Order: sequence, then C-alpha cells, then structure tokens
Amino acid sequence: MSLTLTVSDEVRALVPGFTHLAVEAHGLVNGPSDEASSALLDDATRRLAERLDGQAPDKDPHIAAWRAAYTAFGAKPSRTRNSAEALARRALADGGLPRVNRIVDAYNAISVAHLIPAGGEDLDRVQGAMSLVRATGDEPFVTMAGGEETVEHPEPGEIVWRDDAGVTCRRWNWRQGPRTRIDHDTVNVIFLLESLAPMARGELMAAGTELAESLEKLSPGVRITVGTPA
Repeated sequence: MSLTLTVSDEVRALVPGFTHLAVEAHGLVNGPSDEASSALLDDATRRLAERLDGQAPDKDPHIAAWRAAYTAFGAKPSRTRNSAEALARRALADGGLPRVNRIVDAYNAISVAHLIPAGGEDLDRVQGAMSLVRATGDEPFVTMAGGEETVEHPEPGEIVWRDDAGVTCRRWNWRQGPRTRIDHDTVNVIFLLESLAPMARGELMAAGTELAESLEKLSPGVRITVGTPA
C-alpha cells in the first residue's frame, strides 16, 4: 500500500471490534454507469434480499453493531445511518440503487451484497496520510450546500476519516466530501471496507477480493493491491 492509514487509539478504545481493509487500485478506467456495473448492483440487491429474508436491514447483526457504534460516539443511528444501512434500504425500496458511475457502482455493490460500509477516495486528491479519529470539532469539512462550496466542522468526539487537509468523511462513513470523491476522471483509488464484530475477518477479506475481481472486469489492466484486515 502506498497510502498510510491509521486508526487512533481513541477509536479503538470506543469500538474495540472495528476492523478495516484497504484495496488500492491504480489505472482504473471510469465512466458513466453501464450494463456491466448495473448488473453488479442488480446481483447485489438479489443477494441482500436473500440474506435479510424479509427482515429490515437494521435487524442484521452487523448493521445492529454499527448502530451501537454510532450511538457510542453520540450520533443518532436512525437519523444518520451508516452507509451500508442507507444503501441497503435504498436497494429494497422502489427505484432501487442509484447508478452513479462504474467505479462507485462496483463498491456500492460490494457494500450491499456483504452489508458492510465501503467507500472510495480519489488517491490523487488525498493529501498526506489518512486517519480515523475522534474529531476535536475544529477540522474543516468542505461540502456543497445550495450549489455553493461551504465549510462545516464535525462535532467534538465525532468519529471521522481525515487527511492532512481536513475531514474526508463525516460520522465515520455517513457523508463523504466532494474533494476526494470519485468522478469520471478518477484513475487511482483507495477503497476502504469496514467491519465490526460479530463479522469475521474472513468475510471482510472475501468482500475485498470480490471488489478486486469486479474492478478487474470493469477496468482490464488495473493494478490492485488488497491489504490485510487491520
């Protein structure tokens, strides 16, 4: 891995069952959603429905663990849902999953199929190392509001991903900022797959391997490194 990722001791102490897996990809070819990326989303929705067997996503033990983690750092999990639960709810609703672009579709499919939060950051826009920390409340989070760029700040104690320039994702994996977001010109990406107990490390690794396989099909020639769960 060329990008340094760290998890603070404060986060480890608050949520001791947290594990993450990094998948780094170089030489991706992105573009609008197409038949291949849509097929990944459709298959993920089918697998999700089989896994839940008629239950709501929050009844799944892994999603329940994420809700407890959000409560632990002061977030309301029914109002600011983790990304896996939010996507799962959309997948099962009328209209289904959004089609964003080929790369985002690929990791959204992994998130839904495995019920794990998954995100992607444009490596060429990340500044320095990335860390999962409890915010002081002073960190800048650049986002869009009403079509205008604006700067927000996380709440003190909120768990955030950040780099040297500021927060890249608020409330752990709730809302990503536009600075490092994947767009049609993105070619190099760090994907972060995140799990909590009771999910086994082997299942997280299987999700990372599946993501790598999907990216290789969408972008032949891409160079991918799958880390080990940490």
